[in-house]
Amino acid sequence: MRLSAMGDVAMTVPVLRAFVKQYPTVKLTVISRPFFKPFFDGIPNLEFFAFDEKERHKGFPGLLRLFKDLKKLKIDAFADLHNVLRSKVVSLLFALSGKKRATVDKGREGKKELTRADNKVFKQLPTMFERHGKVFEELGFPLNLSNPNFPEKAILSPDILEIIGNQNSKLIGIAPFAQYDSKVYPLDLMKVVIEKLAENSTNKILLFGGGKKEIEVLDTLSKPFENVINVAGKIKFQQELQLISNLDVMLSMDSGNAHIAAMLGVKVVTLWGATHPYAGFLPFNQTLENALTSDRNQYPKLPTSVYGNKIVEGYEDAMRTIFPEDVVSLINTNI
Repeated sequence: MRLSAMGDVAMTVPVLRAFVKQYPTVKLTVISRPFFKPFFDGIPNLEFFAFDEKERHKGFPGLLRLFKDLKKLKIDAFADLHNVLRSKVVSLLFALSGKKRATVDKGREGKKELTRADNKVFKQLPTMFERHGKVFEELGFPLNLSNPNFPEKAILSPDILEIIGNQNSKLIGIAPFAQYDSKVYPLDLMKVVIEKLAENSTNKILLFGGGKKEIEVLDTLSKPFENVINVAGKIKFQQELQLISNLDVMLSMDSGNAHIAAMLGVKVVTLWGATHPYAGFLPFNQTLENALTSDRNQYPKLPTSVYGNKIVEGYEDAMRTIFPEDVVSLINTNI
């Protein structure tokens, strides 16, 4: 069970792919929001169970109904990959019915030590993938995540090809937004990155985002260049996943798009502001060299937050210490 958010749900996918490969006779049922179902399409021995937040599974009575719905599937063990009140209730109900259960340890104490301003303990914490693997190990299914398998690149539909044109170019995805401003690379610097990448006519830069405001910004970023295309709002979510699977590299903030690209086996370059990959959210199978972080010599309190939701006075410009030339160079290296 993992209900939200997008990036967190995406981070379960590589772990579940490893599980079905290493335990091909075991059936998995993923409980999550309906919107995330395409993440799990094509994974063998895996069924998706849609959590109906607004009606059937709403509130505590809804969680009782959810448990009754799940009991019909003859589940033997419950893996709580969320560790919030909802999932804890369902996990307890399984335990009371005599079933095995295990809950992810989010390592909150270690994250507090990493992000506090004073007496900071700056060290790499276990990744969320390792934490998820530990859950299955507790249930009797130890996992090896060192030899991952990824889906094949999707065959792009004619309507996608109509938007992006021929496929002879190197496809570079850029997802310049995140939930919190402290994780978003300054727009003027992102313009420089796009401009430098667009100078190479063999590159095709695809811009990803969502919502009216973001689409307007992306339209502005793409307008001056023939080889920069805003795909936001033009294709369905499942088509977006298909397109991302065809990228040569994705440039993303510490956000959901980074994890979506990584779960599809795409190389990902990430930019980090208030947060840091040491908290355990480096995208799957990516190197620390591909994570450009803000300068801790100039901003020693970094990281100031696990999720980027804490505002620290004087740290608003931390991401300006990541230079556009370094971003472009790293993207070119990955291509």
